[in-house]
Amino acid sequence: MSQTYKDIINKKFNSKGKWVLVIGDVMLDRYIFGEVTRLSPEAPVPIVEKEREFSRMGGAANVAANLVGLGIKTCLSGTLGNDHNGELLLGLLKANNIAQKGIIKNRFTTTTKTRIIAGHQQIVRIDDEVKNIAISVNETKKIISLINKKPSVIILSDYAKGFLAPHLTQKIIKLANKLNIPTLVDPKGNNIEKYAGATILTPNKKEASILTNASISDEILLEKELKKLCTKFNVQNIAMTQGKQGIKLVSARKINVIPATKLKQVFDVSGAGDTVIAALAAGLVGKLTIHESLELANIAAGIAISKIGTIPVEGHEIINEIDAEQSLQVNKIMTLSKLNSCLTKLRSKSFTIGFTNGCFDILHAGHVTYLEKAKNNINYLILGLNSDSSVKKLKGVDRPVINQNDRARVLCSLEAVDAVIIFDEETPIKLIESIKPDFLIKGSDYKIDEVVGHKEIKKWGGKVKLIELLKGRSSSNIINNFN
Repeated sequence: MSQTYKDIINKKFNSKGKWVLVIGDVMLDRYIFGEVTRLSPEAPVPIVEKEREFSRMGGAANVAANLVGLGIKTCLSGTLGNDHNGELLLGLLKANNIAQKGIIKNRFTTTTKTRIIAGHQQIVRIDDEVKNIAISVNETKKIISLINKKPSVIILSDYAKGFLAPHLTQKIIKLANKLNIPTLVDPKGNNIEKYAGATILTPNKKEASILTNASISDEILLEKELKKLCTKFNVQNIAMTQGKQGIKLVSARKINVIPATKLKQVFDVSGAGDTVIAALAAGLVGKLTIHESLELANIAAGIAISKIGTIPVEGHEIINEIDAEQSLQVNKIMTLSKLNSCLTKLRSKSFTIGFTNGCFDILHAGHVTYLEKAKNNINYLILGLNSDSSVKKLKGVDRPVINQNDRARVLCSLEAVDAVIIFDEETPIKLIESIKPDFLIKGSDYKIDEVVGHKEIKKWGGKVKLIELLKGRSSSNIINNFN
């Protein structure tokens, strides 16, 4: 699937003649960086010695910036004050090739968030804003005229500053539905009626709790209430972002979880929601499914949180991330000498090492569940994979169905698996004696004294661990059902 993303990004999301309209609360994000070396004598507060500062596009403008970074032609609609920060923001929009036909200037202050950061720690945020800004009939017509030009996707970026009032939001969604334009909404507050008829809502877990009045800690109730909202308010999907737990996609009938990418060091989560909804829209422009678009959004969000400040994610960064992940997966396939060298370093850090083995011909849910359970409570899981010749000796001349290189490559994509080593013998006893794992892991269809290496592992103080298997899952059964 990741190759699909690369192809689409390289083709600029097939965006010829396509564009996205972003409507919402536009703001300026200012960052002041410095160091804290002492406390003020006037009050017990830190003194920040300013080193540098810069400004970024925030709110709906950051959504637009992410879309442009991903190669999507974008138009932005929102309000700006007729002030210095408004002019600064207009300059940033122009520099980033974001169309400003929908920008409305008014007499109010441009919404500005100023963050003061020492090291990587945000000390304080200062908000300068005016809420509940009403727009005129003519200004509303300006927005409607943009929708009538038929953008490929409409994003409503609601930061509860008042621009996306309920009557305007409903007018936009109804017209978009009439024109068959998908509407993606980053919601705020508990007025779900405001977003009725939307294609996809993208709340985080806290925002979903506010929308449903269900506790964050009660997963089952929260899911149930989200399903109800989809039915009652004709919302096709709710994509609830959950940080390192990924994204939960809820519709009236089903729930799917899109796992997060490998967690990076988190420097700043501000703007991550903007990145998610922008990448989701870009995926839909590129004719990906909603599920595939959310997988793309997870990759983009993982990049966004590793940056300081609301810095948009660009297409080449996603391609680099995909290449790095694929390289990492391929590098999980090891020789014995390379593996033992790796284990020396891991043991110096007191990592616990687990070993399991098998043919893993036609990977299925039973395999995946088994490996996930095997990884529980250990730091590093090694999988000894029977070679093609070894499988033939054990299973017969018609096996394996999948060759050893392809089996190894697919296993490397599983997060639970840290290393794959292919062996030719009928049993992995030589590997076990060389690796000397802390845990020797097999399925519960074995007894401990039937596990190859159960005697040897005692010599270095290791243990055998049996894992409960998922019932009714078997490669042989799958193959027989096709015959």
